[in-house]
Amino acid sequence: MTLPQYRALVLIWTRPRTTLSDLATSLDVHPTSATRLVDRLVRKKLVRRAESPTDRRQTELHLAAAGRRLVERVTDRRRAELARITSRMRAAEVAEVTSALSAFAAAADPDAESSAELLGWGAPPAR
Repeated sequence: MTLPQYRALVLIWTRPRTTLSDLATSLDVHPTSATRLVDRLVRKKLVRRAESPTDRRQTELHLAAAGRRLVERVTDRRRAELARITSRMRAAEVAEVTSALSAFAAAADPDAESSAELLGWGAPPAR
């Protein structure tokens, strides 16, 4: 699993009804690169394609069960590690770090519903 593949999984996890075009834009890659990346994720049974219910010309990307488990497992590990580290900090320091990282995440991805998405702190939106 490459970092771009994992980033794609997280984007698909956090953004319902992501299309290939959306993914290419979010990853800042050419659409053909996004297509090849998704092809590999489909072969690994981590992502599935589905026809959009609102526009048959569009193909939506959804996490397969194995892809969802992978993202959840990595996110759980991140949360546990962050909890371990922050447990050794004073509450004021944790608040400062949280504020700074949230601002960083919001600047990195202004379109994210929550800056916590980028950091892997928040739960995915309800599907």
